[in-house]
Amino acid sequence: MRKKTSSVFFLTMSMLVLLILVASYLHITNGVFDMSVMDVIKTLLRIESNSKFDLVIFEFRLPRIVIAGLVGIGLGMAGVVLQGITRNGLADPGILGINAGAGAAVVIFMFFFQLKLVSADMSSWLSILMMPLFGFIGGTIAAVLIFSFALKNGHLDMQRLILTGIAINSGFGALSLFLSLKMSAQDFESAAIWMAGSIYNANWIFALTMLPWLLILGIYVHRKSYLLDYFQLEEDSITSLGIAVEKEKMKLLLASVGLVSACVSVSGSIGFIGLMAPHIAKQLVGIQHRYVMPVSALIGAGLLILADFIGKTVFAPSELAVGIVVSIIGIPYFLYLLVKSKA
Repeated sequence: MRKKTSSVFFLTMSMLVLLILVASYLHITNGVFDMSVMDVIKTLLRIESNSKFDLVIFEFRLPRIVIAGLVGIGLGMAGVVLQGITRNGLADPGILGINAGAGAAVVIFMFFFQLKLVSADMSSWLSILMMPLFGFIGGTIAAVLIFSFALKNGHLDMQRLILTGIAINSGFGALSLFLSLKMSAQDFESAAIWMAGSIYNANWIFALTMLPWLLILGIYVHRKSYLLDYFQLEEDSITSLGIAVEKEKMKLLLASVGLVSACVSVSGSIGFIGLMAPHIAKQLVGIQHRYVMPVSALIGAGLLILADFIGKTVFAPSELAVGIVVSIIGIPYFLYLLVKSKA
């Protein structure tokens, strides 16, 4: 049985890597400036290098694909953790308000430090490095508020969790909007696009900034993913196994907030990836979280690369923010899950 599960897992991972490569191929070759696959291969392998192709691939499209993949991985893993520790299949960083909390903190940073997102370069390394930290503080505050209000007699009440998350989401969203209205016209435009969830301004600095967060916290939550299996049991049963339930839940929660904050700081608030990816992963490889976690990460990466490709090509030369494309896909899926859980 275990051998069969492992075989399904490796087959699924292989198929997802293939899907990501296909989505990346479509993304890098199509757009306002179309390129052939040979142009891309020659440019990547430095054969007959062309300055125009170099600019399009290395400065615009490749960083964007990498950022979309990293954000999808982070949100996919954070979604698995949140659904595991809350035992609620509808838990998602966006729905619970953690995205909004992290986003509000980043907007506060932008407001007081006048960060020019669209002109990020080497001179703004310090500012960009500070953004995930501010996002982490905002996301942690949101998580603490949500879980404080959702506790009932020492246990998480799922109905209160969702309602509190919606309220916190609205509150931090309103704060972000209020502060963005106080910005200059140029900063407001950048902030509005960023809040809708966009990676159009992706660059290598953003990718390098979020990479350590994803590596450290991603490895940590995957190593601890076996605990999420235990968390599906009754709390008395888990305690009898010698597991410090609340302490481990808090560590995993902070790790997931860190993942979300790193993602939100470079891409704005993108919802539903953390909701959809774990559900699809469980359909593919079962309910063991050590398998669900990496599959969910790859599904998140594939979905976001594909959504960004759709956003940049459907209304070309105008672009649709990737967060809006994901919402268009995610809202029907969320309603489907609601109907399914009711049934």
